[in-house]
Amino acid sequence: MDESYGRARTTALRMLARREHACAELARKLLGKGYCAATVEGVVAALAAERLVSDERFAEALVRSRTERGYGPARILHELKERGVARDCAETVVDTRARQWLERAEGARRKRFGDAAPEGFRERARQARFLEGRGFTGEHVRRVLDRAGQAPEQD
Repeated sequence: MDESYGRARTTALRMLARREHACAELARKLLGKGYCAATVEGVVAALAAERLVSDERFAEALVRSRTERGYGPARILHELKERGVARDCAETVVDTRARQWLERAEGARRKRFGDAAPEGFRERARQARFLEGRGFTGEHVRRVLDRAGQAPEQD
């Protein structure tokens, strides 16, 4: 093991100690610090083999964080893609059909606009833009706005 590899690994471990990273994100950061591509590739592969860096774990942590902030599945999927997480991994972690997204969209709308249904087309469009900007799908937005003002469904 050469000196550059050891320094790159130490740098990577410091980054991972602060928070989870996707493999591609970690590699990009190491390259940005001036390590050569071959060294970075070796370090990231070794850390992945040791399960010290994991795209799945990173995706789960990011989904949890963004969901708590009120973001929807479309925005989260886009952010995972930007971070270099493979599409199949991201789609496994973010199931856009899950009922939780509809409930999250309803909660975000209620928090921002209150319990009353939108009055008029302009207000409905404003609320729809807000929800779409948060990353909820068109289906979620339509269903939430159609149900706005009604009592929440009981399971």
